[in-house]
Amino acid sequence: MKVTVDVDCTPEEARAFLGLPDVQPMQQALLKQMQAHLSANLGAMEPEALLKTWLPTQVSNIGALQDFFWSQFAKAASGATGKSDPRKPQE
Repeated sequence: MKVTVDVDCTPEEARAFLGLPDVQPMQQALLKQMQAHLSANLGAMEPEALLKTWLPTQVSNIGALQDFFWSQFAKAASGATGKSDPRKPQE
């Protein structure tokens, strides 16, 4: 024997029938707080702000930025890590 019951009600009606709390006011307040927080931090996602955050403080202009990148490329190409090799005797 198979019995099928279809209940036609809204989520609010089902919540009230089952005695569950209405969390919509809390969700709306939390959503407003999240929107305010995201709006406040949106300025940090601008390219200039990201570069200031990611790059060292000594890099202040484009020329210095290019010099910084070229020095890093040169170091990588020469295999220099800035540390002395413990297997090689000191000169």
